[in-house]
Amino acid sequence: MRRLDYKEQLIDYFKKNLQKGYTSDSLKFSLVKQGYSRTAVDQAFTEANKVLAEKAPAFKEKPIINYELLDHENNPVKLKSSFWKQVKSWFN
Repeated sequence: MRRLDYKEQLIDYFKKNLQKGYTSDSLKFSLVKQGYSRTAVDQAFTEANKVLAEKAPAFKEKPIINYELLDHENNPVKLKSSFWKQVKSWFN
């Protein structure tokens, strides 16, 4: 078996099993116990992570909307909380 095929098989192994939900430590440990070298396992793991990261969707953060009530002179208006909200806050 050529060395490149060997590395590709390890990369495929990591991709499949990481998608199944196995932890990276358990996968690495099992491969080393089967006789694979640690460097080959680490290299295959980093390559598999790169491939999986490229396929992952990009997360978009939701914008934070801040609002403030202003009067006709652009001064902030403070709203009084209701009596019942004040009473409720005493018990929280």
